[in-house]
This record gives sequence, structure tokens and C-alpha cells, in this order.
Amino acid sequence: MGLDVLALDICPGLSDLDGVPDSALARAQALAADAYGAERSFFLVNGSTAGNQIMLMATCHPGDVVLTSRNTHKSIVAGMVVSGARPVYIRPELDPDSHIAHGVTPAQVQEGLDAHPEAKAVLIVSPTYYGACSDVAGIADVAHRHGVPLLVDEAWGAHFPFSPSLPPSALSVGADMAVTGIHKLLAAFLQASMVHVQGPLVDHDRVDVVAGMVQSTSASALLRASLDVARMQMATEGEALLAEVIAIAEEARAEIDGHPLLSCLGKDLVGQHGVVALDPTRLVVNVTGTGRTGYEVDHLLADEHNVAVELSDFANVLADVTPGHRREDVARFVDGVRAVADHPHAERLIPIGFVEEALRVLPEQALSPMEAFHAPQERVPLAESAGRVSAEMAATYPPGIPVLVPGERLNPALVAHLAAQVAAGGRIVGPADPSLGVIRVVKE
Repeated sequence: MGLDVLALDICPGLSDLDGVPDSALARAQALAADAYGAERSFFLVNGSTAGNQIMLMATCHPGDVVLTSRNTHKSIVAGMVVSGARPVYIRPELDPDSHIAHGVTPAQVQEGLDAHPEAKAVLIVSPTYYGACSDVAGIADVAHRHGVPLLVDEAWGAHFPFSPSLPPSALSVGADMAVTGIHKLLAAFLQASMVHVQGPLVDHDRVDVVAGMVQSTSASALLRASLDVARMQMATEGEALLAEVIAIAEEARAEIDGHPLLSCLGKDLVGQHGVVALDPTRLVVNVTGTGRTGYEVDHLLADEHNVAVELSDFANVLADVTPGHRREDVARFVDGVRAVADHPHAERLIPIGFVEEALRVLPEQALSPMEAFHAPQERVPLAESAGRVSAEMAATYPPGIPVLVPGERLNPALVAHLAAQVAAGGRIVGPADPSLGVIRVVKE
């Protein structure tokens, strides 16, 4: 795009940018559909958040049931508030080593649809923020046997179609809709994303209408152009670029795994916890052996090694490797995390059992997210909130997976989980009080 980039900040009212047949936008979206194996693709300037809302609003009406994994992103919960969809949650498989909730299985989806034949859609996250992929093909087969579409939040898998060394894309194995966050791991500008649709189970024209409803009417031509450029780069150079990315990431994973106090998620995870494939470009490093939380290691990497990681949680730090990185960038991360591990917090054990306790059993869902969000509310101290129905969402960010969803009844394990995340330095988004001294609950 070069130095003329600001010249692309053009009024969207110009006819060649409004999506009419044979316009520049329509041609660019058609090229994207071809690259991603979709029947239609839509450029999004409000991020994958808009894409998740579009998927729900295009397939569900208020009160409709959607079967979804509980480790969904907060944007999906927001989509349920906006659409009025009523979630029936599948508890994802929890990995006791990394303390991460990974995938859902076709058997779980089958069980959910048998129990809720009224469901209008199945919505899963694959890959997860941590790069774990569920059996999308098997889940699509189950959903289609029940006559419902499979919607996939594939925000972190925008690169999958462009390398045979990566997991298959959701659309290529049967998904009916998929959201891809082009800005996350590819070369589009922040907020630039896409939603794709194929097959007869989703009304393509309704997707088009909803996409226009949830996005700005002054859509940025600059962001749309960056999507076109990112698509072009992957379509013409993607396989070679991603081969280099994967090679750099695998070298880094081997170096990190060579340290006795560190371990990375790797291929040994495949076949466990609902995982059928793992994105090799994601470096997920378990740091509990150092006697520090992931949050603490995150701060040490930033303060002492000038390294910013993608996310940290109680047990892990995660680094992306993308076409924008070089070996020296990744080497600095590897050297930094190994240096932190060379000076462990002697004999300190990280008390992490609360994570598993909170996630082992799904909380009672007393109201739908929309009902709870719009119900009369009051504030109560978090410490006194067990037994109350939450009116707001609370998620550590990133990854933005809600620990608490509007409509769920708080229990002692959830309260302990939230309090521990705050105490450990986790960034909480969603509640009006991010320190969680108080929380909004539905008035009794």
C-alpha cells in the first residue's frame, strides 16, 4: 500500500465502494471468497466481533437456542445479548497440564442436539486463542444430520487455507459460516476481518443485510483495502511465507522445551481433550515450573527483555509467530523466557486448582444473556455474590473468554476464580467495576 496509504481513506458513498455488482468492493469480496473457498465473503471493518454478531443474528431469532462451547469469546456473548439467542453450553475438554479449556467433540454436539432438537445453530471456536482445533468435520456432519448450520469462530485461523502444513480451514471441512480475523495473524489493519458463508442452511442475503446493520455506515475504505492486500499476499505468496513462519516457530518450540522448567503445547496434545490439530505458529509456554504465574512472566519479559507477548494467563504465556516476524524477533522471546526460567522463584508453587474447580462444572443458567442484561439490576460485593444471578460479563483479557456470562448464577468456585484472577494481576473486562470489588446482579 506504500506511502499513498492515506489516499485510500475515501468516502464510502462513492459508487465503486458500496458493494453493488461489479464495484471494486464486490470484486474484492469475490476474490476473497475464492481464496477462502466460500460462496460469499463479506469484508468487516468492526472486527471479528461484528462477524460473530452477524453469524448469530443471521441464524437465530430472540428465544432461539444455539448450541455453543462455553469457552467462547466475549463477542459471542455480546452477540447473544443483541440477537436474543439462548445458549446451551457444551463444556470444553479441560487440559489438567496447561489448565486450558480446549476443544469440543462431535459426541458432545450430538448429545447436545439430541437433548435440544429445537436448536437453530451450532457455534464453536476453532482454533481457540491457544491454537487448538476441534473436529470441525465431525461436528459439521452431526449438525447437518440435524438440519442446522455449523458456525465457526475461526478468528485465529485466517492463515489456514494457505498452507498444507496447517490444519484445514473450517469451510473446507463443512462449516456453513466462518469468521476469520485477517488483522490478527495476517497483514490487514486492526479491526479488518471477514465473514464467509456457503451452502443452503444459511440465508446469504440475510447475512448481507445483517452485516450492514451491525457495522458503521461509514465503513473505512482503508481497512477494506488492507483486507484486499492481505488476501492478495496470501493468495500469491502465502505458502512460502507460512513455511518460513512454521519453521521459525518449530525451532523456537524445541529450544523452549529444552529448558527443564518450561514446556510448550505441542503435537502430543492431538487426540486429547477434544483436540484434532494444533496451529504450529502459536507458542504457548507453560511457566508454572518457574514458580511464577504467566502474568508475572509477562511483566518480566516486558520490563527486562523488551518483549511483548500476545497474552498471559495464570499458567502460560503465548507468543505469535507471523509473516511479520523474523528469526531475531522470535529468538529474543525465546532468550527472554529462558532467562526468566533460569532464575526461578525458589520452591514457590502456583495454587492453580481453583481454575479447574471453577471450570469443571458449568454454572446454572437462570436467564438468557439478553434477559439478564435488560433485567433490573443492583450492585453487590463480589465476596457476597454467590447464589445471585449475574447481570454482566467478566472475562480476563486476552483471551477474552468469559469466566462469567450474564444470566449465570454465581457459585463459590466462580467467585474464588474471579477474585484470584484479579489478585494475580489479570485484566478483567466486561464488568462496570473491573476491580470486581462489586458486581452487577439481577434484582431479586
